[in-house]
Amino acid sequence: MILEPEIFKIEEVIPESTQAKSFIFRGRIDYQPGQFIMVWVPRLDEKPFSISYHGEDFFGITVALKGRFTQRLHQVKKGDSLGIRGPFGQAFNLQACSEHNESNGPTCVVGGGIGMASLAVLIERLKMSALGGSASGGPVIVQGARTESELLYRTRFKDMMLYTEDGSAGRRGLVTDPLEDMQWRHGFKALYTCGPEGMMVKVFEFARRNRIPLQASLERYIKCAIGLCGQCSCNGLRLCIDGPVVNAETLATLEDFGRFARLRNSQRVTIEEYLKGCA
Repeated sequence: MILEPEIFKIEEVIPESTQAKSFIFRGRIDYQPGQFIMVWVPRLDEKPFSISYHGEDFFGITVALKGRFTQRLHQVKKGDSLGIRGPFGQAFNLQACSEHNESNGPTCVVGGGIGMASLAVLIERLKMSALGGSASGGPVIVQGARTESELLYRTRFKDMMLYTEDGSAGRRGLVTDPLEDMQWRHGFKALYTCGPEGMMVKVFEFARRNRIPLQASLERYIKCAIGLCGQCSCNGLRLCIDGPVVNAETLATLEDFGRFARLRNSQRVTIEEYLKGCA
């Protein structure tokens, strides 16, 4: 773990969509899917990002264009350098879900919007292991977005099921719409999810109804990343060290899940206001 920013050079910039770019760094980092790193732009700020690409001598992040910080990141080019510290937080446990479910079906990964960045390396690990469980050797992948331009990794994961709210790509509807039918056909042994919190609430409710083990990656405003400031607290759970990945049993105890979060000034607001404030 890197506790102070270490400078890494950008090896490649990959356009992922009209609103998202991936930045690939050359270097080694000890990372497990679901953890995050803090990215430092000198003389500006530091923000958390999931690692969306990872290999023995490289790693990368995927950044959606939202506010001042991400606008600055979208301006950096190959050869530029950024500060990195981490990784931090709790990762997805690839073994835990399957161990508590007798189903022989596949795992299912449900992503929405930029939440796919937190799931990308997980998907690759599931494909490489026997834990994916499907006939094709990997998990069932379902991605949803408001419109086609927000979809990620379409050539990277060609076997994804796609849903857009406006019907501009894939099937028209919400990413949670097909889950009951898919469960009837496949009998999922585990679920992993990351995306808008309203979406994850529906995935959580689906998992609870069908008694499927679930792990979800939550988002809150992370400042210190080491559990000191409490800014990322969700009902006392410090997501920078106790999360961001939590299981269904923990989600069931979080009254703020899907309802409330805290802004940078610690004001408690609705999830909708939080997302606007973080833009």
